[in-house]
Amino acid sequence: MTSKNALIVRGGWDGHQPVEATERFIPFLRENGYNVRVEESPKIYADPDYMATVDLIVQCNTMNTIEKDEFAGLRSAIEAGTGMAGWHGGIADSYRNESDYLHLIGGQFACHPGKHPDDCIGEQADNYVPYRVNMVPEAADHPITQGIGDFDLVTEQYWVLADDYIDVLATTTQAVREWDPWHRPVTSPAIWTRDWGKGRIFVSTPGHRVEILDDPNVRTIIERGMLWASR
Repeated sequence: MTSKNALIVRGGWDGHQPVEATERFIPFLRENGYNVRVEESPKIYADPDYMATVDLIVQCNTMNTIEKDEFAGLRSAIEAGTGMAGWHGGIADSYRNESDYLHLIGGQFACHPGKHPDDCIGEQADNYVPYRVNMVPEAADHPITQGIGDFDLVTEQYWVLADDYIDVLATTTQAVREWDPWHRPVTSPAIWTRDWGKGRIFVSTPGHRVEILDDPNVRTIIERGMLWASR
């Protein structure tokens, strides 16, 4: 098997367990022929010589910042054919200071409406609600989602702001509860891909913590998504 190079960039908000989450996928990557390098910040993106050797970036870096040269290096690598994959806030809520990063990814976390205010206790679980991930018809034959039907989770349900240059594989619909200020259900992309230059990008919004990553549907989709995105 030809060896490939995977770069894991992790960090940011500890609530998303960036170390524990990414460690779950390192054995899978190695089993599929990848040499794996782990970095704890996006500084590596500014190294053009190294980035030219990377076949796959797996990013788990929430609510952090990125410098101009780091973002430029990331975007250039993807445009040249490096793939990028990630889940939840580690890719869809990474660098709010860089609007061009939001443009690159194609969808940005906006909020995750949670429980009734009277039921909130100041913990992460305040935002855990039961919801369904709905596969779109195009997902039936896609290599990332083939054979996977609609499935249910109890975790953060991402309300995502997105453009129509993403290829949506699954959606999720935020209901209207009696305490909500919106007046009709809102459907957001839950799993999508994006072609950028010669590169591919894969995003799964499910993946808040390791127990969600261990859901068989979520884990299978992310593993397939990494392989699909890779050069």
